Amino acid sequence: MVTLSDVAKEANVSKMTVSRVINHPEQVTPELRNLVEQAIAKLDYHPNSIAQALVNNRSNVVKFVTLEDIDSTEPYYINLLFGFARGLNEKQYAMQLVADPTKIETGRADGYLITGARNKDYELFDQLDKPFVLFGENHRGYDFVDNDNQLGEKIATEYAMNRFYKQIIFIGIDIKEPFEYSREAGYINTLQKNQIIPQIYRVPNHSHSAQDLIHEHFSEFKKDTCFICASDRIAIGVERQLLIENGKVPEDFGVIGYDGVFLDQVANPKLTTIKQPIMEMGEMLANMLLKKIEQSGSPQGEVMIKPTLIRRGSTR
Repeated sequence: MVTLSDVAKEANVSKMTVSRVINHPEQVTPELRNLVEQAIAKLDYHPNSIAQALVNNRSNVVKFVTLEDIDSTEPYYINLLFGFARGLNEKQYAMQLVADPTKIETGRADGYLITGARNKDYELFDQLDKPFVLFGENHRGYDFVDNDNQLGEKIATEYAMNRFYKQIIFIGIDIKEPFEYSREAGYINTLQKNQIIPQIYRVPNHSHSAQDLIHEHFSEFKKDTCFICASDRIAIGVERQLLIENGKVPEDFGVIGYDGVFLDQVANPKLTTIKQPIMEMGEMLANMLLKKIEQSGSPQGEVMIKPTLIRRGSTR
């Protein structure tokens, strides 16, 4: 087994220098760092993660904090968890799941990934004494990773236009949060550029709420209408009620969802949807958080990942 001493001997430096290159590379000159890194690569040396944690006064544990209830029937957060865990494994970090916001700072951890944050939660973040990143865009300056919500609905709206639907209606989520504003903006801006008047409804993020909306207004919806939905949950309710009302999907009515994690595939017909790269975002969140911990809490900014449209049977 290759040791720290072996690396030091290969690079012709002291063990202290090797330790600094591994734990505090900013304290070492580029020339020395290059020598040590070459020796590490040549000998295939892997630092002891426990020893590193002790040197840096760290626990090598981060917390995955969810501030909203996780629906066990939809693997959205499960995919995020797997992606996050995969990113942590590369640095030999462990993860602890926290569902109670009052327990965030209970026990030792080096930082936090926070999901499901809403405007009411931001005061809590300012009190945290460890580095954290958010899953989901925000306008408060907190570091985050998300898919590009505005671009996603732009793609969906342009697709509906290209499929020659004469009326394009947006059904959003009835919450005042940045991701929802961005999705609406993607729809509104795209229609306005093409001199089409936007039409927006908002409902709670439940399929039965979307069903109630379609039932109440079905007589107002003309054939050749496409519904751009802010989530797959809403889209499933829209599609289901359209069929109950004897509407033909996709011949007369099109439905486009958003998320593309699971519900889009169990709908009948299967949903055309804007797919978020959840696993990839989880891995990026892990990398961002670990980098922030390594840099003593330095700001990391924002990362927006491009979503993709998956065409299925709910649109023609």
